[in-house]
Amino acid sequence: MRSAREMASIPDPSIPTAKRIGKDQCIRLQLAELSSCPPLACSSAQSPSKTPTQTQGDRFIPNRGAMDINVAHFTLMRESKENANSNLKVVSALKEEYKKKLAENLFQSAGSLEAPKILTFKKKSSLGGMELPTRRLLYSDSVATPLTRVRHIPATPDRILDAPEIVDDYYLNLLDWSSKNVVAVALGATVYLWHAETGAIEQLLRTTIEDDYISSVSWAEDGRTIAVGFNNHEVQLWDACRACKLRKLGGHTARVSSLAWNGTTLSSGGRDSQIINHDARVRHSTATFTGHSQEVCGLRWSLSGQQLASGGNDNLLHIWDAAVSTSSAEQTPPLFRLEGHQAAVKALAWCPYQNNLLASGGGTADRCIKFWNTQVGYCTNSIDTNSQVCALQWNRHQKELLSSHGFSQNQLSLWKYPSMVKIAELTGHTARVLHLSQSPDGTTVVSAAGDETLRFWKVFGAPQPLKKSSLNRPGGLSMRSIRIR
Repeated sequence: MRSAREMASIPDPSIPTAKRIGKDQCIRLQLAELSSCPPLACSSAQSPSKTPTQTQGDRFIPNRGAMDINVAHFTLMRESKENANSNLKVVSALKEEYKKKLAENLFQSAGSLEAPKILTFKKKSSLGGMELPTRRLLYSDSVATPLTRVRHIPATPDRILDAPEIVDDYYLNLLDWSSKNVVAVALGATVYLWHAETGAIEQLLRTTIEDDYISSVSWAEDGRTIAVGFNNHEVQLWDACRACKLRKLGGHTARVSSLAWNGTTLSSGGRDSQIINHDARVRHSTATFTGHSQEVCGLRWSLSGQQLASGGNDNLLHIWDAAVSTSSAEQTPPLFRLEGHQAAVKALAWCPYQNNLLASGGGTADRCIKFWNTQVGYCTNSIDTNSQVCALQWNRHQKELLSSHGFSQNQLSLWKYPSMVKIAELTGHTARVLHLSQSPDGTTVVSAAGDETLRFWKVFGAPQPLKKSSLNRPGGLSMRSIRIR
């Protein structure tokens, strides 16, 4: 019998010579193509699984030495097998362990197999197929990533000053930072001024009355006038630039432990449980609020100047209406009487970017930071800090809240709002951190503690620049972002 090749080579006499020659050439070309095709690969079911070897690249494709072709090829083959039919990917545990050991020996480390994959087919993730960079890329300085970098929060203070004879009393307010970058601190019977720009220290006043001491200090908005409360129930106004007393304000019958400014109105709270509003331009009071039964240790005006928050040793938090400005206000009840705390309420802070949001902190028996909607008098959230809350300060640049605490760690805690996740703890004080105040630019916070030290923390950082899109958008630049001095 003749083979197919031999049969094809015999000419057919019925076909003309010219056509027969053309047909013979076509047959030879088809045979040449068949002979050049590679043999069919055996299926995985017919031949045992073998470890993939290095595949030689085509001579027309350059060799890319910077790419780890071995890892990519091995990973691609492994992923292809995993995505194949379930009947074809049944592999024993022994073979998987063998492949793992083989990969470790070939590629020096098993971690290289977790590199980003190429040419793999898989289901899309919830991020639309986008994969996050590896840990190596996140901390590389030479590779730019679209992720937002974490703001660095120094764990140590930028500066430490001695504060001898500072009164270790939870109910007093002995520290304030003016709009002209001057820190006022009361040390016993003396008020000192520290100029942050030059570092100069000067004595503003000293009481000469026996057994008297300074119980509160508060700067006016102009950064020049400062109010000082005394243990002998007096309130004095001083001109810090000329170091002279302007006038004396009366009305209290016990020590004045809290002060708060609202334009030209000065509010003072004392151990006599009264809150007195004074007009700084005259010598008489304009209103008196009586709602607390014990010492008023916390006093803060809202940024809009429409509400006054007061906290007392009677565990109460009151919200007062600024519209009540006559002396008959003595019989007027507060807008809201809030009874959520279980200890004295001293720490008060109004949110700088959300109206009618007030944060308050309780003493040792309470240990909670509570958030209030003062428009309706409702507590929106409460967080147990596990320690006495002494003071609160909002970050003006980001949604963060800083709190200072007493027993047992005497630390400062930075919280992310509104999740209230703790993102930093600042330690160093050896006694409870009684007072906090913020610099005019909102980047630094000064703390005063019973360990007789002042510590300056750059905890809030610099403000973020405004985006061009927000500047070009109509109404994108609000008046709140403009500071007119």
